[in-house]
Formats: sequence, structure tokens, C-alpha cells
Amino acid sequence: MSPDEQTYAAAGVSLATAEVVVGRLRDAVEATRTSRVVGGFGAFAGLVAIDDERLLAASTDSVGSKLVLGRRAGKLRWCGADLAAHGINDILTTGAEPLFFLDYVAANTIDPEQVAELVEGAADVCRSAGCAILGGETAELPGIYREDELDFCGTVVGVVQRDDLIDGSRVEPGDVVLGFASAGIHANGFSLVRRIVGDDPFDADLLLPPTVCYLDAVRALRARADVRALAHVTGGGIAGNLARVLPGGVGALIDPGAWERPAVFGWLAEHGVAEGELRRVFNIGLGYCAVVPPDDVVASDLVVGRIEPGRSGVEWSDA
Repeated sequence: MSPDEQTYAAAGVSLATAEVVVGRLRDAVEATRTSRVVGGFGAFAGLVAIDDERLLAASTDSVGSKLVLGRRAGKLRWCGADLAAHGINDILTTGAEPLFFLDYVAANTIDPEQVAELVEGAADVCRSAGCAILGGETAELPGIYREDELDFCGTVVGVVQRDDLIDGSRVEPGDVVLGFASAGIHANGFSLVRRIVGDDPFDADLLLPPTVCYLDAVRALRARADVRALAHVTGGGIAGNLARVLPGGVGALIDPGAWERPAVFGWLAEHGVAEGELRRVFNIGLGYCAVVPPDDVVASDLVVGRIEPGRSGVEWSDA
């Protein structure tokens, strides 16, 4: 790595360590498994049966260190939208419709105005998605959080009919990968972004646009196409997340020139983030991917790749 090259690891975040942690937790999590649990550990959303016909889908996440820049820029409402959209996008990968959202706000000292901005931002997204906010928790933890900093976490729960479940198992060679444009960085990779920004002024409109909620786009696609897999592109980029929904024996070949990237990814490159690191950490312009049969593709679809036999995970066509 050159002295000017910026990486996620140098910013203090190791994706490899995250993978190790997941591996360590697998046995403990699997030990709690009951007969109602559907699917394996590590999916975008967990699934549990309500009855013979319906499954609950659930996902928990946080806004992360984007909150630091959001607070500095007075954009905490955008960060609230990030959290709700992120959770809805996660459960949407199963085909679930969102039912409700619960939040958790923690800080050194609670600022009521900041909490209101976060929850109102989440409410903007939930209202559009028909997802009720049932409540949550607010905690002052001066021994854990630094002065002026805060955290915002949330859980989204949805429901899907068993017959409508999307789990990637029907993906086959010849299928097409569709991409859905992101608004920019969304909410992953901000430890690296903050390392670049430091204490300098920054363009909030460039760096902080909230995560796109893909609920309506996926609903429209499912109304006309046989959607066989859905991937939410978060930490780990397109390759890391699309690979999670592909069955064994096939992989995806993605053309990185098939779409235009938002300007923020050029900004990251100009500030020393190499192309390989951009692809490994960020969404580089696609916030969601879908896999459908080629006969279901229409002219308005953004085709970004194809499914091929004998590949492992996701590969790039220019590699």
C-alpha cells in the first residue's frame, strides 16, 4: 500500500475480522435453533414460521459511524432514514413485506432534538413503506459513549408467504443480474470516509444522501418477473453481498462498466481509495441486485451481469 492509499483496514475496520466473528458465533446461534426457524445462519434476514403458510423475517442493524458526520452536518434526519431503509431492504431480500420497526438510541448525554431528528427520519421511510414504528429505547451511557456522540440502531420485522419466499435456491445458469442505482455511499464504509475527511469541512450533499429504500422497485419487478434472488449491497460491496444469495455450482460475472457511478465514488478515488478497495468496501453505485430469467428482462432494466456455471461467488468481467 502506498503512503497515500486509503483503506478500510487503515481506518480501523477489518472485514476479515467481521467474518471471523460470524464464524465464532455460528455454533452459539445454531444451538438456539428451533423447529420454526427457516434457512441458515448469515442471511440478510432471519426467518421463523408463524404457521404453515407464513414466515416472519427480521433484521437488526445500526447507522454506524455515518452518525458522526451526520451530526456535524446537521443531517441526523437523513441518518434516521438510513436505518429504516437499511432494515427494510434487508428483509425485502426474502420477499417479505415490512410490518414494524423498533429503534434504540444511546448517547453519552441524550439531546432530545437529535433523537427527534433520527426518529423523524426513520418515520419518513416507514410511513412510505407502510411499516409501523412500535416504539424503542433511549439510553444515556456516559461510561460507554464519548461526549457528543450517539448511536442509532433498529430492528425491522416483516412477513412473507412461504410460497412467495425468495432464497436464491432457484437461480440457474443463464439468469441475468439486474442492478438498482444507489444514492451514493448509503451507510457503509464511513470509518474510511471519516478518515479522509478528518476535521475538514465536507460536502454533505455528496457524502451523506440516505440509503434508498428499494421496496417499491422490488414490488414492481416482482409483479412482472420471476425474481429468484435479491441482494442488498452493504458492507462488502457487490461481490460480497450478491455471493450470499447464490446457490452452489454457479456464480455471477459482473460488468463494472454497465452503470454510471455517483460522483462520490470519484471523490473517494481522488482521495486515495484504490479501485479494488472501492469494490470491496462500497456499493460503487448499485444499492440492490436482483436475479431473474433472461426472458423477464425489459428495456428499462439495468442489466449488470449474468449467472454462469462453474464460477465461485462473484467475479468481475474486467479482472
